[in-house]
Amino acid sequence: QLTMALHSSTLLNEENSEGPKRNTDCLESLESQTTSSFQDNPLQQLQLASQEVLEKAKKSGRSKCPQCKSSRMFYCYTCFVPVETVPTEEIPTVKLPLKVDIIKHPNETDGKSTAVHAKLLAPDDVTIYKYPCIPEYKEKRHEVALIFPGPDAVSIKEMAFHLQKYTKKTVCDNDSDCSREPTPKQAKIAPKEEEKNLYDYTSGKESEGTSLKKIIFIDSTWNQTNKIITDERLQGLLQIELKTRKTCFWRHQKGKPNTYLSTIEAIYYFLVDYHQEILKENYKGQYDNLLFFFSFMYTLIKNAKCFAGKD
Repeated sequence: QLTMALHSSTLLNEENSEGPKRNTDCLESLESQTTSSFQDNPLQQLQLASQEVLEKAKKSGRSKCPQCKSSRMFYCYTCFVPVETVPTEEIPTVKLPLKVDIIKHPNETDGKSTAVHAKLLAPDDVTIYKYPCIPEYKEKRHEVALIFPGPDAVSIKEMAFHLQKYTKKTVCDNDSDCSREPTPKQAKIAPKEEEKNLYDYTSGKESEGTSLKKIIFIDSTWNQTNKIITDERLQGLLQIELKTRKTCFWRHQKGKPNTYLSTIEAIYYFLVDYHQEILKENYKGQYDNLLFFFSFMYTLIKNAKCFAGKD
């Protein structure tokens, strides 16, 4: 569908007598974007690998998936692999500091989902589950968090503090003597290693990051999320909300705030904030290639709309 839209918009321009003027206006508009701020056009500032391979694939059109042989554009969204015209070695690989679980709603259209971008670009760290087939997280809730807005959601800055409470509760749950009063003769027990690694809010210093090991994202339209978010296997997990980022997704749902991100945007922005707020390291574009496909498709669609005379 993307290819058809692009081709049809080109034909319209060729047949429209105002095409040259419109093309000039569009090109000037696109050029002016490069001088805009990061906040207004965040995708302009990404440090990406060369997208020449995608440019070539676009020109050659749809190609076969090397596994299921289906006709696809750029990648197969069911097998999670690039198509034959997009060599795997020309696709960047991103190493993530955490494992990522994506829970996909069964009614979410595969071809419209950006979750597959994460699996393609960070294959060793991303797992996609189709609901209701998801893992049990209860025993690991001190090292797992769920990205989802809500009344109990906390910011990334607050995450380490809340995970510390989860860890203490988990230790208590597993210790039958937890409620017993200490005695003077009782020997001091060294804190567990995972507790040592928590953010020390009394000193304001961080030793080894947090106990967080995995982050969960829900891949679904917002109207379909209720069935997943109320699943008992996700209850009791720390919820984190990304409140300061604005979406660039071309399929943004009407009536929802622009802070409701697509799946790949949510993964990317969480990791950037995690890198800066929790790991306390300067961000130098380490995860930018997670938006390798997203940014390319964003530009294609925006240009197609521009040349078709749409806002």
